[in-house]
Amino acid sequence: MLELRPNCECCDCDLPFDADNALICSFECTFCAHCAQTTLNGKCPNCAGELVRRPRRPSEKTQRFPASTTRVHATK
Repeated sequence: MLELRPNCECCDCDLPFDADNALICSFECTFCAHCAQTTLNGKCPNCAGELVRRPRRPSEKTQRFPASTTRVHATK
């Protein structure tokens, strides 16, 4: 199950579980669409994998399967 990390690892902006601007790589590194397009050029800086839209978890499922609250902020 996806962690659904709560923030962009680049700029640290909030990305709630239902954010439509969250992108992830295959390792679940998480970035906002702005950073993914402008700073990262569509590639994960950690694994060089492609960044794709993160699936949204339906709100009725978040009580049983909550999103992560652990913030990850990578340094360059």
